[in-house]
Order: sequence, then C-alpha cells, then structure tokens
Amino acid sequence: MSKNIVITGTSRGIGFELAQQFAEAGHNVLALSRNTKPLDKINHKNITTLSVDLAIEDDIKKAVTFIDKNWKKVAILINNAGKLINKPFTELTSNDFLEVYKVNVFAVAELTKQMIPFLTKGSHVVTISSMGGIQGSMKFPGLAAYSSAKGAVITLSELLAEEYKEQQIAFNVLAIGAVQTEMLEEAFPGYIAPLKAEEMANYIFDFSLTGNKYYNGKVLQVSSSTP
Repeated sequence: MSKNIVITGTSRGIGFELAQQFAEAGHNVLALSRNTKPLDKINHKNITTLSVDLAIEDDIKKAVTFIDKNWKKVAILINNAGKLINKPFTELTSNDFLEVYKVNVFAVAELTKQMIPFLTKGSHVVTISSMGGIQGSMKFPGLAAYSSAKGAVITLSELLAEEYKEQQIAFNVLAIGAVQTEMLEEAFPGYIAPLKAEEMANYIFDFSLTGNKYYNGKVLQVSSSTP
C-alpha cells in the first residue's frame, strides 16, 4: 500500500538515496531541499521536489500548501536535513550557532508543527540525529554547535512522543554514526566513514516503515563505532 512520505535534505547524501528508495518501492515522496536539481534529473514519477530553505518559515509553507492540495495525509516525515559547521569553540560565532540551530532544531520543530494536521493514527516522524548528540558518546572537537543541536532534537522528539501519544503518532530518533557523505567530507576531509550513504538509507527506509510498531519516543544509536 503506497504511503505519503516527506523527506528533508534530499539534494545529496542520505536524503537523496532515501527519496529514490521510497519512490522505487511505490510510495509518494515530497522531497524538500534548497537544491532540487539532483532529484529533478532522476525525474521519478513518484517524487515531487520543492525548493525549500528550511531556515525560512515562509518557505516551509510551500510544503504545507502542496500536501493540503494533493495529499491531505502524511504517513512518514523524515527530518534528515542537517547543517554542520566545524570550528574551534572560541571561533564559533553566535551567528554560526544560530545557522546550525536554524536547520537542525528550529526547522525540525517548525516543519513537524506544520505537518501535525496531516499526521494521523499510525504516522511516524523520524528525526536523524547524530552520535555526537548522545550523552556519553565520544565527541569530535569542533562540533560544539552541531552536536549540541543534535542533542536538542532528541529531547524535542521524546517530548512530542508524549504529547501526541493519544493520537498514536510516533516520534523516534536515529542517532547515526559517521556516514560517508558530502557533508562529512566537507567537515572532515580525508576521514573515511564505515558506512556509505546508501547503506544508511537502507536502514532508515526500513525503520521509517516499521519502527513505530516497536518504538515511540526512543533514540536508537545506529553506529558500528564509538563516534
């Protein structure tokens, strides 16, 4: 049975792979990212791309308008978009923190809030966090803004799971370890991650479809290594 899926950060990396996997499996995908060209090139009949800057609230309304007009319901929302700034702590400006939090925290909260009217019993909201946001995990220096933001969305999801449990909407977080993506390469040139984007997308694909049967308000650590 085909489901309506909203995915953010679909221009590259994990989001790009996920959009294709859901489309190939016969689901309807709304792919949100500033750059729609990579998916537009693929031109899959099940993928609708919208150019959205998640840091701008008015841009998020484009997605709401599309869903209200065409779908009415959303089965799965995957908050995958991320922004990473790698700088020594004393060099991080307030604006750096704001930029990172805008995408990794505020946009997750705003998009999820706008999606609530379309989420029904059995819907699943999956937020992609990082092992860096997990208390007790080994941290990469330089990621004070990024990792603290990834910690914030974990608490946000736990809270939303509680707030919407009567409606039976599930909220879960996947705290992923290092994955070989363009974002990682830009932040840590030369670092080789244990997993490719496509491999992590396989896991997230399955979890998004079935994980809400087993989990709600949970954080799963998806990492074969400490960081």
